[in-house]
Amino acid sequence: MNGAEVLDVGRDAIWLTIQMSAPILIVGLVVGVGIGLLQALTQIQEATLVYAPKILAIFVSLLIFLPLMGALMAGFMRQIAARIAGM
Repeated sequence: MNGAEVLDVGRDAIWLTIQMSAPILIVGLVVGVGIGLLQALTQIQEATLVYAPKILAIFVSLLIFLPLMGALMAGFMRQIAARIAGM
């Protein structure tokens, strides 16, 4: 395996990490901004109010996106196994 192939595998691994984490991070961002906006509009200044809805939303989104994440990981593993077999 030469340097270009190693960089290609590394780039694919970083892209896979972004694809797997993006849905969960986006859900957390949207819920956090929504709760922050609600706090600003109602003038409730409780710092711990954000955590419970955000944890619940992230847990539900993990349950929803888990099959997608598994499929992405399986596809990446097949690609790596094909590269190893092709050596």
